[in-house]
Amino acid sequence: MAVAALSHITQSGMAQTPALVSTARRYARRYATVSPHPVTGNNQHKVVIVGAGTAGLSVSHQLLRSGQFAEKDIAVIDPAKWHHYQPGWTLAAGGLRNKDEFKSLLADQIDPKLKFYHDSASTFSPADNTVTLSNGDKLTYDQLIVAPGIKTDFTSIKGLPEALADPSAPVSSVYRYDTCDKAFRTVSAFKSGQALFTQPVGVVKCAGAPQKVMWLSWDYWRRNGLYSTSDPSSSPIKITFATGLPVMFGVPKYSAVLDELRKQRGVEGLFEHDLLRIDSGNKATFRKPSGEEVTRHFDLLHAVPKMGPHGFIKNSPLADESGYVSVDTSTLQHKIYPNVWALGDAASLPTSKTAAAITAQAPVVVTNVLRCIAGKENWDQYDGYTSCPLTVGEKKVLLAEFKYGGEPKETFGQMFGIDQGVPRRAFYHLKKDFFPWVYRNYMVKGMWGGPKGVIRGRVGV
Repeated sequence: MAVAALSHITQSGMAQTPALVSTARRYARRYATVSPHPVTGNNQHKVVIVGAGTAGLSVSHQLLRSGQFAEKDIAVIDPAKWHHYQPGWTLAAGGLRNKDEFKSLLADQIDPKLKFYHDSASTFSPADNTVTLSNGDKLTYDQLIVAPGIKTDFTSIKGLPEALADPSAPVSSVYRYDTCDKAFRTVSAFKSGQALFTQPVGVVKCAGAPQKVMWLSWDYWRRNGLYSTSDPSSSPIKITFATGLPVMFGVPKYSAVLDELRKQRGVEGLFEHDLLRIDSGNKATFRKPSGEEVTRHFDLLHAVPKMGPHGFIKNSPLADESGYVSVDTSTLQHKIYPNVWALGDAASLPTSKTAAAITAQAPVVVTNVLRCIAGKENWDQYDGYTSCPLTVGEKKVLLAEFKYGGEPKETFGQMFGIDQGVPRRAFYHLKKDFFPWVYRNYMVKGMWGGPKGVIRGRVGV
């Protein structure tokens, strides 16, 4: 899906004293040498997974495919009725796909061999290896995997919930199912005036999504004669990108390409402008790092709210100072509790929060959980890989792929010598058609390894 530019992400982990680390390691070795035992009781499971989004479904099904678990050994907790392929929402915002193509009943996505608790996790007691549900039931686990995603807080921008709910207001957001297609309705009805696209400071799902919507809108207006590529100043529509970040994107290589596109296309850039509120129906007020407030008029607004950890994670013993599950950045094992793991948006990993990142994280978690159960400590390693397919208009996509430190790690560059910093038509079809197909048929079923392709055979063995 999402996330702060890499230059703005810092890992905030719990302090680790030598004594604490030593104790945790002794516990890990003692726990890992325990022989597998039969699961007893309806609420006792070998593995409990919190969250059945992209990360939870991928991990639960990969574990099941390992062949090392009996029916109901693995439990999945999630209160949602629907499962959404959220990367598809930008396609809906661009009028390229119908948002309902990316919606399915969550229960239909979960293998019947898994125990599905259609409830929310309330509290964690890692010292007792238990998770308490909102209905008061307690689940006991041998291994816990935490993957509930993050919270999208529309109330973080004053006036935004009201503007989104008003069908006549030219305000939309791609970060919600019921408003992602409002973006295309407002864009297709827009004929002239100031179009304003925003991105907040801090963590967001898929750091490229805010400008993907902008570039798809630019492309629609260009194709309909409302925006001149040769003389943007003469166009009836003016476009501004207001971002809380100092750059277009967190990876320098791709940021330079996107900023050059911005300049070529006559898009105004307001950097380090964080949207605070919407006033009088057509006024957007931003805060700069100095504390100064700046108000800009708009006739069309695409707004991105702030995002952060869910309260039940932030206020739990599992969280770091920032509220994310405190894990080792390589092994994805909790820094204090060795039988706890996390991946996806809820994990304290200094990389972009995208579905593509989960394709690399899930096999690492699965492999390490299985090795932990088997008493092995030669952990698999995650290098921070993630990807962001940036739709830039003209049926082209800049396929950003990178790892920790903002270092490019380009699949097609390694295989064919292709520079992925150049937007390409072939990548557009990957984003629009191939990735949604792979997600539906392979990833949520535990059979997709990202750049490694289809996972054949069992994972982690």
